[in-house]
Amino acid sequence: MPRDDSPNGYPDRSHLPTSSGVYIFKDANEKVIYVGKANNIRSRVASYFTKSGDGRPKIAELRERVAQIDFISTSGETEALVLEANLIKRQRPRFNASLRDDKSYPYIVVTTGDEYPRVFASRGARDSRHRYFGPFPSAGSVHATLDVLNKTFPFRKCRGPEPGRRSGVPCLNFHIGRSAAPCIGAVSKEEYDVIIADVIAFLEGRVGGLIEEREEKMKLAASEMDFERAAKLRDELAALQNVRERQQATIASEDSFDAVGAHVEGESACVQIFAVREGQVVNRDSFLLDNYGEESAESVALSFVPQYYDTASVPGEVLVQSEDGDGELAPISAHLSELRGTKVSVHRPRRGDKRRILEMAVRNSEMGLEYERTLEEARRNQVASTLDGLMEELALPKLPLRIECYDISNTMGTNSVASMVVFQGGRPAKSEYRRFKIKTVSGPDDFASMAEVIRRRLERLAEGDEKFMPAPDLIILDGGKGQISSVVPVFEEMNVGSVLPDIPLRSLAKRDEEVFEPGRPEPVILARNSPELRLIQRVRDEAHRFANTYHQKLRGNAMTASVLDELPGVGPARKKKILERFGTPDAFMNASLEEIESVLPGRVARQVHSRIHR
Repeated sequence: MPRDDSPNGYPDRSHLPTSSGVYIFKDANEKVIYVGKANNIRSRVASYFTKSGDGRPKIAELRERVAQIDFISTSGETEALVLEANLIKRQRPRFNASLRDDKSYPYIVVTTGDEYPRVFASRGARDSRHRYFGPFPSAGSVHATLDVLNKTFPFRKCRGPEPGRRSGVPCLNFHIGRSAAPCIGAVSKEEYDVIIADVIAFLEGRVGGLIEEREEKMKLAASEMDFERAAKLRDELAALQNVRERQQATIASEDSFDAVGAHVEGESACVQIFAVREGQVVNRDSFLLDNYGEESAESVALSFVPQYYDTASVPGEVLVQSEDGDGELAPISAHLSELRGTKVSVHRPRRGDKRRILEMAVRNSEMGLEYERTLEEARRNQVASTLDGLMEELALPKLPLRIECYDISNTMGTNSVASMVVFQGGRPAKSEYRRFKIKTVSGPDDFASMAEVIRRRLERLAEGDEKFMPAPDLIILDGGKGQISSVVPVFEEMNVGSVLPDIPLRSLAKRDEEVFEPGRPEPVILARNSPELRLIQRVRDEAHRFANTYHQKLRGNAMTASVLDELPGVGPARKKKILERFGTPDAFMNASLEEIESVLPGRVARQVHSRIHR
């Protein structure tokens, strides 16, 4: 990325996104000199090029050396954190703090270069004579694996290339059956090599053969009445079976692919995608689909694949349930190959680990659909019970399937707004939410503002406006007696109950969570932990959140207008350019003259800078 033409010579930053991710500073030789993470890449990078930098003394030196700024956008802060750590470890930028004795991931070593090999964990340099297995994600996973190995295979536990101790006495591991003790000749070289071969088979994931072998030996020992040996083999068998279960999410090779499994039941379907990278299942995505045509699971999976990879990264291989009898996989393969830029194989595996992973995806999709159905049924039962209880507690004429709640938000009477949120069947119906700017009320009068909003809502209902249909089964106001008293005359004026449907009206006061009803002086007190109170609290809190969000937006626009629109020579086009470059008015107000000149003509920039720092 070339430098721009501004006098300060700093690289252009207008291309940077406002999303979370990692930003990468490079010098004139394209060498990475700094890596950082941010929730807003553009805003964070801009802070380095203000007059004061971000307060760190080395920033002045850093920004003078920056010739190019790259970025990697991520889906969230956690992903950005991991990516930043990986890039720092790989690039070792000068201006980043990093450990001088940076440690690698742990491995398990089998010292096959020794006459009697050992098995242990290591982070150090590799010896070409030995076998290394890993890397493992943490020291804990290494020690857990070694613990199973120690209990199952009697390899020697002593250190050094030669077995045994100086005293010539075997260690405790021999006496408790954890070591074959080649140091005293308790096992031959050939027998010890068999033990090590089993260890290697275990670490390579070939546990099935070891399990079958021990099952046969256990049965033989039991038939020969050697119950002590049978018990030992039983314990080894249990340990191996446990490991096999934990290895179901891995494969022996280091292949990378996605496995797409689907399950259908009538008009419902679930698709699950297992992402395997370098032999490890690293992610699983689950999707619930409508299947009104009652297509087969294979058809659902195939129709879903192109939709999914329009937004997801495409691996080099995609496993699916469908056969290729009708050539239906060829067009999908061609489409994905075009998206990826290289050939993508789409096929159904016949055997091995890939078939097992695909079957796991299919099995999980079946369980996912069953789980969602059970969850939905339980939710419906709970919601029905809660709505029935609310109808009884608040003396409503019918089940409140559609609940509307209203709230007012302002700052000292300015930018007054109202929110209308809708809960349909106990769930937020966000497409039904509405916002109102208060038009007829001046100053901080929440009561009059609430009356205006309810009048406007009822007028839209009377006009038959489809955006405000149907009539609610219950209206809740965020407030107490004052709010409900201000709205009752509006109900009477609009002939609610005669011309308009009879709509129950209640208000919820925050202090004691009391529910007020028109014409009733005493509030209804719902049980503090009852599902009925939790539901209307949730509705009220959502109305409050929605109103505040709208108010903050209007207030922010007003503040932006008051700050930037008063600057000389700054019209709508230049204002837009300023915000694109600096992100916020505050960042612009703290900018140096050189930075202002990067977005405004010289004379205007000097006038603006003078006005700001007046």
